[in-house]
Formats: sequence, structure tokens, C-alpha cells
Amino acid sequence: MQKSTDCDTSMETLNSPRQGTGAVQMRIKNANSHHDRLSQSKSMILTDVGKVAAPISRHRRNHSQHVLKDVIPPLEQLMVEKEGYLQKAKIADGGKKLRKNWSTSWIVLSSRKIEFYKESKQQALSNMKTGNKPESVDLCGAHIEWAKEKSSRKNVFQISTVSGNEFLLQSDIDFIILDWFHAIKNAIDRLPKDPSSPSRNLELFKIQRSSSTELLSHYDSDIKEQKPEHRKSLMFRLHHSASDTSDKNRVKSRLKKFITRRPSLKTLQEKGLIKDQIFGSHLHTVCERENSTVPRFVKQCIEAVEKRGLDVDGIYRVSGNLATIQKLRFIVNQEEKLNLDDSQWEDIHVVTGALKMFFRELPEPLFPYSFFERFVEAIKKQDYNTRIETIKSLVQKLPPPNRDTMKVLFGHLTKIVAKASKNLMSTQSLGIVFGPTLLRAENETGNMAIHMVYQNQIAELMLSEYSKIFGSEED
Repeated sequence: MQKSTDCDTSMETLNSPRQGTGAVQMRIKNANSHHDRLSQSKSMILTDVGKVAAPISRHRRNHSQHVLKDVIPPLEQLMVEKEGYLQKAKIADGGKKLRKNWSTSWIVLSSRKIEFYKESKQQALSNMKTGNKPESVDLCGAHIEWAKEKSSRKNVFQISTVSGNEFLLQSDIDFIILDWFHAIKNAIDRLPKDPSSPSRNLELFKIQRSSSTELLSHYDSDIKEQKPEHRKSLMFRLHHSASDTSDKNRVKSRLKKFITRRPSLKTLQEKGLIKDQIFGSHLHTVCERENSTVPRFVKQCIEAVEKRGLDVDGIYRVSGNLATIQKLRFIVNQEEKLNLDDSQWEDIHVVTGALKMFFRELPEPLFPYSFFERFVEAIKKQDYNTRIETIKSLVQKLPPPNRDTMKVLFGHLTKIVAKASKNLMSTQSLGIVFGPTLLRAENETGNMAIHMVYQNQIAELMLSEYSKIFGSEED
């Protein structure tokens, strides 16, 4: 009988003129008995679409506490630029070499880091145990380069971080690996070289500022409906963000005034506060400063390698410790007295790594941009002798610093090849290592894989036919 009464009461409620179409009514009683609770649960009325509306929370405090979390998605979701499966191998951890072990990873690229998952990110997050986090790589100050010599697999590039970690990424599909290479390189280029730089957080600040403005307008009406104490709490948080913006604008104004009054670069150089760099400077600039046609650092590295590295297995192919290489780079740039026989440079791979870095960081490569297409056309010629003569003619037209440095370097590499039975570095191996480093197009608009083939072939030919191209006289 009680059930019938409840149903009648519910039907009256549904037909009441005060109730809107499709509304849900729930009669809430003080559940003093099991009988009352049963009648309460059976007086639920469904909407027209057959769904039960979620009960409205009577605690308005929940709205003010969770409003930011519900509106603004996690920052990682806003910053993801690319994700997908690639082959990954970690070959160094904090400067310590690791055994190469390839595995398939789901790679997630954001604006300033890469995360490695064993499965797709959504599956990984749902299956992840408490405390387990994906391996993360900070791209700030990192370096990316093609590393064909590091693996027998094709389409391999390497990422090296300032903390001494090194990763190899690979895919058999050309366009996929090229897209990843450019995406990661663009992400690195957008970041400051110094991990502690304040501009590192500029992008995050922009997002927070825009999100705060949108949130203020979106919830303006809701704030008015809330209780005074809740409204005060939310408004404090929103306007606190606005005050941060005002503070940053004042800092920006002060920095602008400081920059306009700062001394010129020439004045700082004359006072010795800023010294000319070796790494990252144009080849002709370094040579003019040293009154030579071959940089002193290049000669020192070659001398050290020929003294104690000609017989070393994988010379120029094996990478040295990145942190030690950076230390050597810093000393050279500070024009401190350099002694490569010192015990801290006893690993010859550090010396060869620094030499490769010097050529890689030249603003214009050893083979000038204006000569790139001409060297490529020369290597395409069918007749072998014509190919040699054309390249010899191009070498003679190069600026003296480029021509003389090239002659010294390739002369040194011929001595490496002569010891190939011990160091296992053939002409082809050295061509793979030095081709992309010494010779590259100014704008990589064409097929990078095709360019890489020509780069390697040009380096190989100049090694195998060194005496014909540069002459047989010794330096």
C-alpha cells in the first residue's frame, strides 16, 4: 500500500504545472527507518531521454575549490606537439656509456621535454602503478644530430643532453623519422641554451596569463551567485594572477632601460669582459684573429690524435663523454692555455669529439654554402677522372682558410685510413662520419637522405684521391 501511495505522489509531482519538461524530481526525506529509505529510492523519476541527472551538491564550497581544476586542463596536454612509436636505445646515462639495447617506445614530444612510454600514453597512464613515471628527457641545451655511424640500422639520429644522457631514435620509414627529427630540432631551437635561463618559463607564463583572463570572464556570473566568503576566495586567486602580470611588465620595462644603456660589444671586448669565441665563430674570423689559415685548435687536436689515437678502435666513430667535451670547449673559448696531453683529456675520443663539434658548430661549414651544389654536381659525373678534376678545380677556388684547413684535415684522415687494420676505420666509415659535418646545404628543402649520400661520397672521394686533389707535397 505504501508503494502505491509513493507512485501516486510521484505522478502528481510529474503532472504539476510548476515542474518543467523532462525535469527530475527526487523526494528527500529524513531517513529515520529502513522503510523510509526504501520509499525514497523508489520515488526517482527518469527524464525523457532515460538518463538520471547527477544530484546537485548542496556544498557550494566544492565549486570554489575545484573551479580551476575543472576548467584548465593539465599543462602537459596543452604542450604536446607530437607522439608516436619509434625505436629507442639509451647509450649513455650521466656521461657513463651503456650497452645499446633497442626497444619500441611510445614517444611524447612537448615544448621542452620528451617522454618515453612502453605503450601508448593513454594505456600507460591507465596501467601505471603508483610512483612509476615515464623516462623524461629535458631538451633545454640538448643537441640533436644524425648518427648513421652509431648503428647498422638506417635512419638513426642521436639526442645528447647537458646532463650527459644520450639516446638513439630510429624508424625504418623515411618520412616518419624526418618529421620527428625536424620536430625535435625545432623544439630544441626554441629553448634557451642555458637550462637556468629565465626565458625558459616565458611560454608557461603566457599560458597562465591567458587562462586567468578567460577564467575571469567565464565565471563572472557564477561568482555573483556564490556566497560572499566563497566569492572572495576565488576572486583573490584570479586577481593574484593579474598582479603577477603587472610585476612582470615592470621588470620588462626595467630590463629595456638597462639594455638601451648597456655598453657596446666592442667596448666590452676592449675591456676584456667578453672574449672572442673559437667554437661557433666563422672560420675566416678565427684564422684572421690567429694570423693563420688553419685554426690552432684544429692543429692541436690532429697532433694529439696522431700521437696516441691512430691505433684506437673506432677513432672518430666512437663518441667521447659529452660533459668532458663541453669542458674542453669552455677552456678553448676562454683562451686558456690548452694542453691536450693533460690527464683530464686522456680519453682520445674526447679530443676527436671536440674536433667534430668545432666543425659542426661553424656558422658556415668547411665546404661553403655557395659551393654545395657545385660539389654535388661534380660527384654526379659519370667519368671518374672528370669527377676528380672537377672537384680539384672547386677546391682550388675555395677561400684560403677553407682550402688549407680542408687539406690539413683530409691529410690527417688519410693517416687514419692507413691504420684501418687496427682502428677499423675505412674510407667509407670516415666519409659517413665527416660528410654531413663538413658539407651541408644552407636550406634543407630537398631530400635529406639523397643529400647525405652525396655528402658521404664527396668525403670518400677526397680521402681516396687525396694526392690528386690536394697535391702530393707534405704540410
